[in-house]
Amino acid sequence: MGVALEKNDKKLKSEKKKTHRPFVLAAVMLAMFMAAVEATIVSTAMPAIAADLGGFSLYSWVFSSYLLMNAVTVLIYGKLSDIFGRKPIIIIGISIFLVGSILCGLAVSIEMLILFRFIQGFGAGAVMPIASTIVGDMYTKEERAKIQGYLSSVWGISAVLGPAIGGLLVQFVSWRYVFWINVPLGLLAILVISLYLHEGIEKKKPSIDYKGAFLLFVSISSLMFVLVEGGVHWAWNSMVIITCIFIFAITFLLFIIQETKAVDPMMPFNIWKERPILIANVTSLTTGVMLIGISSFLPAFVQGVMEKPPIIAGFTLTTMSIGWPIAATIAGRILLKVGFRTTSIIGGIALIAGSIIFMTLNPEDGPLWAAFGSFMIGVGMGFSTTAFIVSIQSNVEWKQRGAATAANMFMRTLGSTVGAALLGGILNSKLQKHFQESGMADQLTVDSTTALMDEQSRQQLTDATKMVLQEGLTTSLNTVYFVVSLFAVVSFVLIILLPKKE
Repeated sequence: MGVALEKNDKKLKSEKKKTHRPFVLAAVMLAMFMAAVEATIVSTAMPAIAADLGGFSLYSWVFSSYLLMNAVTVLIYGKLSDIFGRKPIIIIGISIFLVGSILCGLAVSIEMLILFRFIQGFGAGAVMPIASTIVGDMYTKEERAKIQGYLSSVWGISAVLGPAIGGLLVQFVSWRYVFWINVPLGLLAILVISLYLHEGIEKKKPSIDYKGAFLLFVSISSLMFVLVEGGVHWAWNSMVIITCIFIFAITFLLFIIQETKAVDPMMPFNIWKERPILIANVTSLTTGVMLIGISSFLPAFVQGVMEKPPIIAGFTLTTMSIGWPIAATIAGRILLKVGFRTTSIIGGIALIAGSIIFMTLNPEDGPLWAAFGSFMIGVGMGFSTTAFIVSIQSNVEWKQRGAATAANMFMRTLGSTVGAALLGGILNSKLQKHFQESGMADQLTVDSTTALMDEQSRQQLTDATKMVLQEGLTTSLNTVYFVVSLFAVVSFVLIILLPKKE
């Protein structure tokens, strides 16, 4: 009896505990920073990792493996947080992410690194959507626009600091610390969230859509395999590629059927009936492709073709992160005055301007012009993402907020996942075609490009080989950025379709 009373007392005490909003916001931003910085910091370190571990043809899998697990788990975590509360789920997610980070730093081959990136992505899926959802829970609609501006700026700041920190670590310590730097940040975030976040939730009997999660995983994995390996390691008309396309089509169809039948679907399609949510989610997919296209391949261009050190390559990406928080903060201020549509249109124009700069980029333009292109993309992302998240969170109720925020993040991550694979595939097949046209296909493979990423290896190349490699990388990347600019135009057209009345 006494034990029961004591339990009751503890329960009452814990309910009386109030969430300390500024501390929780700081911890949530720190956790988001850790997961967001991972994408950019690794981009800057990738040339060094490829030079150390080899395997340039597997280059895009280092991004794709992380993004795939992130994309698949993001919806499950969003759903779990609606059932068990945000606190336990975000702590579990950060813990898995940290285990993955430690292992990535210990990798001795590119295959091992790709495997450990899967583990890291498995944890990262919890961080982004639940962090945004915690903020949605703690603040009112009026406060939310401003606070979402802060959260978007985390993406921005990570985009700025990530490449800079990555460049410094690679140049002066070792690429392994790019992964290990997460550990102290993650532990601090776990400590603050466990001490200061208190939520009163009714425990519900969990009904988790495992079948939906499995079908989604299989379908996206097979699509990625097709996009990365098609035309590179396997011919487009080979049995392997055709089978994968078939598996993708069937499992994706089954996923949609499963989601309409499930009691608690992973992807609640009913919220997609709202036009602003539908457009925000589809545009997040197209901007996700653009984002990964710039952040994954720009460092390779600046280091391999412009022959600049990693720190300069990092700087060209950093400007994106400067543009992002500035635009996100302005968007948070003007959102309630001019509306979601106008704010998003400003973003759409900036995205097109930035992608035109990249499409026409030459080695002679120098890193400053590349950095300005990045800045414009950052401005476009800052305006559009802030408008989308606030618009979505204002259109749904608490019980669906976790799933709705996760669905939007899922679409952006899916865009980046498909983008990493699609653009990586275009880059690899264009390089191969260039080597064949220059008559050096028997001496050079896609993996030979790794030699450009490292100054010592670059000096050992003959002038003719170096020229073929650099020309190949330039023309291939121009094609990649042409595709990126098509996605910018599609994003803009979608934004125009947003309803005028809000």
